[in-house]
Amino acid sequence: MQAVVVAAGEGTRMRPLTANRPKPTLPVAGTPLVERVLDVAEPYVDGYVLVVGYRDEVIRDLVGEEYRGLPVEYVEQDEQLGTAHAVGRAADAVDGRFLVLNGDVVVTDELVAGLVDAGGTAVATKPVPDPSNYGVVSHDDGRLTELVEKPEEPPSNLANLGLYAFEESVFDAIDRTELSERGEYEITDSIGHLLDDGEEVSVVEYDGPWLDVGRPWELLSATETILEGLEGRIEGEVEDGATLSGPVVVEEGARVRDGAYIEGPVVVQSGADVGPNCFVRGATVVGPDVRVGNAVEVKNSVLMRGTNVAHHAYVGDSVLGRDVNFGAGTKVANLRHDDENVRLTVKGERVDTGRRKLGVVCGDGAKTGINSSLNAGVTMGTGATSRPGEAVLRDVDG
Repeated sequence: MQAVVVAAGEGTRMRPLTANRPKPTLPVAGTPLVERVLDVAEPYVDGYVLVVGYRDEVIRDLVGEEYRGLPVEYVEQDEQLGTAHAVGRAADAVDGRFLVLNGDVVVTDELVAGLVDAGGTAVATKPVPDPSNYGVVSHDDGRLTELVEKPEEPPSNLANLGLYAFEESVFDAIDRTELSERGEYEITDSIGHLLDDGEEVSVVEYDGPWLDVGRPWELLSATETILEGLEGRIEGEVEDGATLSGPVVVEEGARVRDGAYIEGPVVVQSGADVGPNCFVRGATVVGPDVRVGNAVEVKNSVLMRGTNVAHHAYVGDSVLGRDVNFGAGTKVANLRHDDENVRLTVKGERVDTGRRKLGVVCGDGAKTGINSSLNAGVTMGTGATSRPGEAVLRDVDG
């Protein structure tokens, strides 16, 4: 059995973090999303087919031609025309029954095992409180009877998770699938053709964690969820005057200096340099080669490779892309004075994040001048800058 992993999309809702890389390569709890998907599938498959498109060279360089000893084949989806179109691109690369997994979701072994064990064609589902925002599944004794996209009156509370097992018969159904009203070839329409052909489709019910990581603050939410189960380990250098409290991982090649206080769950990745005299807490990942220096507090944040927050700064509930540099004295606000949820710009519109606490999102290479103040919900684009002493109250383009 092979796993077809769909990883071709541009990830526009995740901008500016996806300006230089596809969304599946963004880290959650220190591990790229696509690697998490490959890891979960690994016990059940003998190879992978990755459907790539936007910035495909980044995924190819990350995953390679072999992953954990299993072969990896790549097929290209030059135009993102829907999931059915993406799966159809893999027709010549698969042999027999196969899994379809998204490269930008966090799933568990239990969910994948359920699809594998179901046999034949199977759809993964999960009960949700408001199914009208999803494709909704109806079934009769575990056999799919209907799959309706975002109905006003849902026939059940089972949401389609977009994860499947298929027989090769799906490719004929995909060939007969027409463009939907939103201009895509929908895999749910292809499944409808399978039902019309009399093929049985199993419904796999699942009630564990499933995280669709589509917008910047969802990187924080997914990291928080995964780090709940963190087990501490020390492989790098921790100086005698440093304090580690709770589950903390210090990877080989990382350094925690005298006077640093780290309150887990926290991951300090290889090459990172933390301290002296700083405070790192909450569900935080200090990424590879990151510098967190003197009199800096970092709380519940993701700092990606090569970022530098070295002097007298506060970073709370924020996502900083690669090679960001915060000048001395930079402060991030992560709470609105009116106690309303923080809003963030997604594809040109301000969106309620559902989070009472949220700081900033900075694209790769963003830089702040000394003593900059960044308002809650501000986005700094790739290469964006602030002036010394500036109060940044609106998004800054790169």
